[in-house]
Amino acid sequence: MLVLLIIFMITAPLLTPGIEVNLPEVGAESISQNEEPITLYVNAQGQYFLDIGANQDSPLVEAQVITSISAVLANKPGTMILVKGDKNASYNSVALGMGALQAAGAKSIGFVTEPGSASSK
Repeated sequence: MLVLLIIFMITAPLLTPGIEVNLPEVGAESISQNEEPITLYVNAQGQYFLDIGANQDSPLVEAQVITSISAVLANKPGTMILVKGDKNASYNSVALGMGALQAAGAKSIGFVTEPGSASSK
């Protein structure tokens, strides 16, 4: 739980166009970026979308995510990959997406959330 809280605290929401997802609200501070990161979107149905390539509105399977991210990281190894998971998406879908990013060689992965107040439970 603490690890997830720390991850949420070091990630930031970005105002980039993409797939419509309802992000969870947490109290997290923004981080600054020198380069435009790549975003993996996970919608409520558990489908994956990337904000790179020609067909950004077409859902991808894990193998396609791995191939696309691997190609980007081959050219820019330090590229940050952000995950925008719909708050109604299953944890399993988001975790599998992150696993695909790690399989592609991503070293810097962050979560995007909506600014809000974190409830302490």
